[in-house]
Amino acid sequence: MQEILDLLQNDARLTAEDIATMTNKPVAEVQALITKLEQDGVILKYTAVVNQDKIPSEHDVVRAVIEIQVTPEREHGFDALAERIYRFPQVKSLHLMSGGYDLQVIIEGKTLKDVAFFVSEKLATLNGVKSTKTHFVLKTYKENDIVYVDSKKDRREGVTA
Repeated sequence: MQEILDLLQNDARLTAEDIATMTNKPVAEVQALITKLEQDGVILKYTAVVNQDKIPSEHDVVRAVIEIQVTPEREHGFDALAERIYRFPQVKSLHLMSGGYDLQVIIEGKTLKDVAFFVSEKLATLNGVKSTKTHFVLKTYKENDIVYVDSKKDRREGVTA
């Protein structure tokens, strides 16, 4: 099972036939396992990974990482507040964290102003949110095991006399 999951995580376009050939398993067995993994919620979605820096500038996206300190709710802990937060369409990921803050949110907006508005008017005003700290993403080098920078580029500086 893990081998098939690894293959799909690396390339979601692989067919059951491709995976069967790569794993020496019957096609029907591979297809049945993939179907079961989808039904059981192990495989949640198939998606394309897009390098936002390569998209024309009229489609720029501003990403921010937000650290949030919260007061957990009685009988619900962090879950009820986390659900209110992850329902916002700007939220791309949300994690319960250990350490100096409780939740980490990654959001996207069209402009710095959009992100600032979301933090000040939507996020910070939620009951249970004690404080937020926003960090803007300036450049992505690697995410989810995918390297975003062109490693073929010659990074040596020229020498002039």
